[in-house]
Amino acid sequence: MHLLVVAAIAAEAAHVPDDVEVLVTGVGKTLAAVAVTRAICEHPRREELAVVNIGTAGALRPDVTGLHEIGTVVNHDLSAEPIRQLGLDPRDLIELPGEHEAVLASGDLFVTDPAVRDALAERAGLVDMEGYAIALACTELGVPVHLVKIVSDNADETAHDWSAAVDGCARELARWLEDFLGR
Repeated sequence: MHLLVVAAIAAEAAHVPDDVEVLVTGVGKTLAAVAVTRAICEHPRREELAVVNIGTAGALRPDVTGLHEIGTVVNHDLSAEPIRQLGLDPRDLIELPGEHEAVLASGDLFVTDPAVRDALAERAGLVDMEGYAIALACTELGVPVHLVKIVSDNADETAHDWSAAVDGCARELARWLEDFLGR
């Protein structure tokens, strides 16, 4: 296995061990999908590749804290129901391998509005801006993927303090990665 660690911004991967390959995608689903797809398609060790997406996430419920391995990821800002009514599958939900219960909602909306947060909380415990796109790119290209998110904020007006929390979150993600790698 050759591990490719994927993060939206460099700060989230700041403490990943130097000998681990890191891809920084940029913020949002589109940038993440393009960057991950390109990286997989052009990777010299594609047949051995496994992707681990690390990053911060907003908590959609007060009891959601700490680090989470994701079991299900939802594309939350897609009009999925009207698409289903047309008889089409919007593929707005991806079940990841493993026994992880955490549900992550991904979308291009930086969630700070309590009403939006509460609506998303009916479907997921966490929210980010890239996880769905990374999972979809990997799934489509047959590359194993694992999503690991750490709560950085409460997806409300305090989310603007995200930058103050990112370094501590990155350190915890790196510790998880060290354990994952068996070091």
